[in-house]
Amino acid sequence: MLENSFQNELLEAGCDEAGRGCLAGSVFAAAVILPPDFHHPLLNDSKQMSERQRNLLRGIIEQEALAWSVQEVTAARIDEINILNASIEGMNLAVEALSLRAEFLAIDGNRFRSQLGIPFQCVVKGDGKYANIAAASVLAKTHRDEYMMRLHEEYPHYNWKSNKGYPTRDHRLAIREYGLSPYHRLSFNHNIGQLELF
Repeated sequence: MLENSFQNELLEAGCDEAGRGCLAGSVFAAAVILPPDFHHPLLNDSKQMSERQRNLLRGIIEQEALAWSVQEVTAARIDEINILNASIEGMNLAVEALSLRAEFLAIDGNRFRSQLGIPFQCVVKGDGKYANIAAASVLAKTHRDEYMMRLHEEYPHYNWKSNKGYPTRDHRLAIREYGLSPYHRLSFNHNIGQLELF
């Protein structure tokens, strides 16, 4: 069972991102402040949940959270500042957009910088340890998947409805056949030689 938050003295937001390893599309970041008594048996690291479970939890989190925010950082911005900095920027934007001011941040991963003046703690695999980070992972993942489904309607030959922009074999083969779309990250390796890894 996940602990609710990293600490209990200050109003804490859990933060996570989705789409960092993709070849195409924006990265999405979320920040969530949960009530101290929030619990749901399905809540876990979003990668350990089914799509149906994530979509169910998204509605519950958005309804019951004290505050939540999801922000997008585009492929062009990722190319400009790199994916790590774009992920950090997205989480900062998500925290800034919360309707309540967080007093402490629990960050999934091992790298973060902030100009917000809010103390924080990075937690490796935090989305499998703390409910507020897990909730942020669910919101970031579901909002990004929804976005990739919209992009799929525009560019169906990349099969983004299934691969969500990740570097799968069919995605790389489609890049070889059709070239790059305006949503592909130009700073990422799209080399078809990478197919040997799969």
